[in-house]
Amino acid sequence: MPALAEFLSTTPSRLPPRVADRPVCAVCADSMIAAEASAFLADDVISYLWTCDNCGYGFVTKHSTRIVCN
Repeated sequence: MPALAEFLSTTPSRLPPRVADRPVCAVCADSMIAAEASAFLADDVISYLWTCDNCGYGFVTKHSTRIVCN
């Protein structure tokens, strides 16, 4: 019988976020480290509330958790 083997990739399928991917305040250009709050909006959407520690400007981002296969 022939033997079959599956080789798994050693490269991660999703790379960790970089510093350049973090939100930046539109008023004072200060980078933000962590969201102030988060909420699930739907089965695959998460909303994050960001507030700048430097100037107090706030905004909301929405992200989908749906996996897209190429």
